[in-house]
Amino acid sequence: MPEAILILNAGSSSIKFALFSAAQRPDSNGVICEGACDGIGDHVHVSAMDCSGRRFVDQPLDGASDHEAALSWLLGMFEARFSQHSLAAAAHRIVHGGARFHEPVRLDAGVIAELKRFIPLAPLHQPHHLEAVAALAKLHPNLVQIGCFDTAFHHGQPSVAKQFALPRRLTDEGVLRYGFHGLSYEYIASVLPEVAGEAVAAGRVIVAHLGSGASMCGIHRGQSIATTMGFTALDGLAMSRRCGALDPGVVLYLLQQKGMSAAEVSDLLYQSSGLLGVSGISDDMRSLLASAAPHAREAVDLFVYRIGLELGALSAALGGLDAVVFTAGIGEHAPEIRQRVCEQASWLGLEIDAAANAGGGPRLSKPDSKVSAWVIPTNEDLMIARHAWRLLQ
Repeated sequence: MPEAILILNAGSSSIKFALFSAAQRPDSNGVICEGACDGIGDHVHVSAMDCSGRRFVDQPLDGASDHEAALSWLLGMFEARFSQHSLAAAAHRIVHGGARFHEPVRLDAGVIAELKRFIPLAPLHQPHHLEAVAALAKLHPNLVQIGCFDTAFHHGQPSVAKQFALPRRLTDEGVLRYGFHGLSYEYIASVLPEVAGEAVAAGRVIVAHLGSGASMCGIHRGQSIATTMGFTALDGLAMSRRCGALDPGVVLYLLQQKGMSAAEVSDLLYQSSGLLGVSGISDDMRSLLASAAPHAREAVDLFVYRIGLELGALSAALGGLDAVVFTAGIGEHAPEIRQRVCEQASWLGLEIDAAANAGGGPRLSKPDSKVSAWVIPTNEDLMIARHAWRLLQ
């Protein structure tokens, strides 16, 4: 019976899933089905598409309200609809692997206990990833579970790129810049030779992963050199609800002068800032781009400005720049943002082709542009499936 690998990306209110054939090294043609369970914690709704893109499930799940109930329904659906495949493993996207986990790993009790230590460093993601692992272990105790880490791609960065100017005892305890979105960056690096050519892929490339969570990474010869996120996923760019780079003195001010508790500051920085905080309207870039409200435009301006600053900083870390790649929700679907970022980077030798950008690329820059620009859809699920397949071998 052919084997399949289940890919899971669990959040606080959703589980995104994909089922890949494991008959050979997974590729984009190996997707059996994919979809999401939304509304966890309230009323769960599941949608799923098969390999042809046909939606075969789009329904509420009566009586299902938590991760375990949603996963139970998914396992039953897979068994009933795809009975010709046996489930070889479940592979999870896990945001934080700390300093120890920089390769995919089988999730046993010891590994899970270690990963729980990183919950304070990724409070929006880590607990929900581990909740899905625990629920699946209860439902299918003999199933191999594998963790793939968003921090892993950045593990080989130069030590100077990972250090803070803090007392060494804190560095020794793991207070370092870890970086995130590594599975996305690893995927882009893997397909860049095919899309842009070997010469571009071997050069100095900045990838902008622009979604509700946003970061950028400087890559040289396929390796992470520097990235905008740090100890947590709060650092760097302004995001949908996260503040991005912030003077730590602001946190002290909020605690000492405004009398806010640590929990209130955490909620402010993770949930009430970013595009939502600046605009006071929405955390959705589509809504902000469509709005004529001054604060909406200000939020967009700040988003683009911060990208420009980080583009310059990452170019310095790389010692130059050969290409820029846009990916993730905003990067793939917001030509106005790409246009403005590229125009802001004209000082680096980037000349955007407005027609190509409006058409969605993949090449966005003019043929004679010193720095090329591209848009490439990311595929973290496929990257996870490949890691899991290799580990199973």
